[in-house]
Amino acid sequence: GAHRFVQRIWRLVQIAAESLPGVKPAAAKDGDAGAVSKAAHKILKAVGEDIEKLGFNRAIARIYELANALATPLNDVAEGKADAALKGACREAVEILVHIIAPVMPHLAEECWEALGGTEMVAERPWPVYDPALVVDNEIVLPVQVNGKKRGDLTIARDADQGAVEKAVLALDFVQKALEGKAPRKVIIVPQRIVNVVA
Repeated sequence: GAHRFVQRIWRLVQIAAESLPGVKPAAAKDGDAGAVSKAAHKILKAVGEDIEKLGFNRAIARIYELANALATPLNDVAEGKADAALKGACREAVEILVHIIAPVMPHLAEECWEALGGTEMVAERPWPVYDPALVVDNEIVLPVQVNGKKRGDLTIARDADQGAVEKAVLALDFVQKALEGKAPRKVIIVPQRIVNVVA
C-alpha cells in the first residue's frame, strides 16, 4: 500500500511538471481553485502541527488527503479544462505536497522537486507558510434541538447574525413538523454552538 502511494505522489508530480511549466504558484479564494488552495493550506497547517507533536501517522494520513484532493483538479489541468486560477492553485498545492512529504520521504521529495524544476534542495528551503484566511471555515454546523432533544443540524455562514440563524432554523422541515404550524415559545441560540427551539 505504501509503495502504491509513493507511485501515486510521483504520478501527480509528473502531471504537474508536464502540465504546469512556467506557472507561478498562487493561492485562490473562490471556486474550484479556492477549494484546492483551502485544502492545501489546511493540510499544510495540520501537518506542521502533527510533525511538531511527533504525530507522524496523522501527518501521513493528511498527506493522503491532499493527494486525494489534488487528483481531479490535476487531471482537469492535464486535459486543458483549467483556467489560470486553477493552474496557479494546483501548482502551489503540488509544491506544498512536496514540502510536506520531505520529513517522511526525503528522497522522493527531492526527486519530485527536481521534476518540478527546483534547483536547490527541498531540505534547504524554508517550510511553507499557510495563509490564515484559507484555513478558517466560512460555514459552521449547528446542532438543532426541539424541546431539549436533538432533531438535526443546520449548516450556516459562520458570521450569520442571530436573526438569520433563527429564520433558517424555523425553516427546517423537522422544526416545522415539531411546531405543527404554531409559533415557537422561544428560540435559544448559543452563538456558534447550538440552537434550541421551545415549542
